[in-house]
Amino acid sequence: MRIKYHREFLKSYRRRIAPYPKLEKQFKKQLERFIKDPKHPLLKNHKLIGKKKSFRAFSVTGDIRAVYRAIDGVIWLYDIGSHNQVY
Repeated sequence: MRIKYHREFLKSYRRRIAPYPKLEKQFKKQLERFIKDPKHPLLKNHKLIGKKKSFRAFSVTGDIRAVYRAIDGVIWLYDIGSHNQVY
């Protein structure tokens, strides 16, 4: 599984995650878990609805989500942030 980062994801990551070392560590841990097993129960991987129905999201922490889309075997990360920020 290949992971690519959309420029919007990188912008959100720099603002919302990178300034907080514990959050950054948790994201890396969850991303590693996602790569190994996207259906792992701790990820709470789910489809989105409404305008974002072509996207999916997984949990980084209780409130932080990473929004992604799978295209031709490549996982594109599009956004990261709190529930209210990304939905």
